[in-house]
Amino acid sequence: MSSSPKIIVFDSGLGGLTVFAEVAKLRPCADYLYCADDAAFPYGAWAEPELVARILKVMEQLIASFAPDLVVLACNTASTLALPALRSRWPHPPFVGTVPAIKPAAQISKTNLISVLATPGTVARDYTQKLIDDFAGDCAVKLVGSKHLARYAERHMHGGAVADADIWAEIAPCFVEDGDGRTDVIALACTHYPLLLERFRALAPWEVSWIDPAPAIARRANQMLLGGFGAASGLAAPGLRRAVFTSGKAPGEALAEVLSRYGLLSAPFLTSASK
Repeated sequence: MSSSPKIIVFDSGLGGLTVFAEVAKLRPCADYLYCADDAAFPYGAWAEPELVARILKVMEQLIASFAPDLVVLACNTASTLALPALRSRWPHPPFVGTVPAIKPAAQISKTNLISVLATPGTVARDYTQKLIDDFAGDCAVKLVGSKHLARYAERHMHGGAVADADIWAEIAPCFVEDGDGRTDVIALACTHYPLLLERFRALAPWEVSWIDPAPAIARRANQMLLGGFGAASGLAAPGLRRAVFTSGKAPGEALAEVLSRYGLLSAPFLTSASK
């Protein structure tokens, strides 16, 4: 039984690095292809049918070139929109998606006041409301759709400056006081947002639990690999780790340094996937 699977981690940009890092902790010897669909970023600017077609197009190229054993969709938008189509098109490899962490937020909240910080598209999606209905019926859930945080996270990873005031303007609506209670849990429903988590903590007016979905996604990915690859061995050498960008642009110095910290080497995207 091999212990070296091939895993694609896919996102619209760099937010999926938060998920990649957690998956790699559990499967250090796997071969990884991290794909940032930066040619299409941000996904919120796309109409839904066109975006699904876009994701299918890029995934076809990735699967054909890498032949993965597992694909992790490290993106809430891609997961909530495209997972059914992806699974229908490719019964294998299996796909692991990302959904707003509303269930765990409701489970750990003591005040029953929770917020979900997401993109406007995720906030508006019926899928999100169903999660609230199914798992957070006893809670007051504040849905906060941020228009700019994903861009701020991308800028931050490229070495650009992001003002505290700009970040605070996006996260301030998450903090709700209602009588004697106030928000005590905030679910980060976009994989870009944990890239700014230290900034969030520094700006928060009171202490809250921030739920990063990445560890749970990684556990699910590892679970799905156990049948074919067994448990990961801590003695095996790290696998090959490459990052590709659909724009074809080479990472700048700041981003190259970030990728290096994740153990990723930049590689050219095999075929053009521009808009």
